[in-house]
Amino acid sequence: MKMTDDIARTHANHADARAGHSHSEHDSASRFMDEAYWDERYGSIDKVWSGNPNPQLVREVSDLRPGTALDAGCGEGGDAIWLAERGWRVTAADFSRVALERGAARALEVGAEVAERITWVHADLTTWIPAPQSFDLASAHFVHVPREQREPLYRRLAASVAPDGTLLIVAHHPSDLQTTVQRPRFAEMFFTGDDLAAELELDPAQWDIVTNAAPGRTTTDPDGRTVTIRDTVLRARRRLL
Repeated sequence: MKMTDDIARTHANHADARAGHSHSEHDSASRFMDEAYWDERYGSIDKVWSGNPNPQLVREVSDLRPGTALDAGCGEGGDAIWLAERGWRVTAADFSRVALERGAARALEVGAEVAERITWVHADLTTWIPAPQSFDLASAHFVHVPREQREPLYRRLAASVAPDGTLLIVAHHPSDLQTTVQRPRFAEMFFTGDDLAAELELDPAQWDIVTNAAPGRTTTDPDGRTVTIRDTVLRARRRLL
């Protein structure tokens, strides 16, 4: 379950098709947390994602010592596999069984040692509670849900971080809505690092904010034009007390 550029385009098309229906914006946004929708999306083609790790993960995590990691909303497992290749023991969670099965198969293709380091968990992130203070890294990339679900979801992820561990959340930045790149037109599903830090109320006595940024990258819009978009990146370390 992720919402990157090609999926966002599909979301936008689906939203346009529903424009004449009597759904509220909130109801439409909630459809992005529908398990059947994502199973259908993953099952419709052989490969949704590139299989490469998200660039912000590589940038923020490469200098960390491997330990236990939670990849929340793992999709087809590109990030989980990259982490496992570097010695992390990964819990990869998603509510699409199709994506999880595809990720597990891909991990075996990479190698038995890598596959052995990954536990694939079928879970709805809006209700699932990972074990408190049990992961050296809790990472979520492009998991966009309505705000009333987002805040408790990310609070649970933060609570799962062990002392001296890292919380890493990456998302599409709200400024993307002002570009020609297609994004679902639900502003409540987008947030800045400042927004998220305020929602999580990370106690400065317990957490250090390592990264709060909106780095740019380029992509192609539906008309083939090169566009600069931005990622919200929030990385925090839980202090040893």
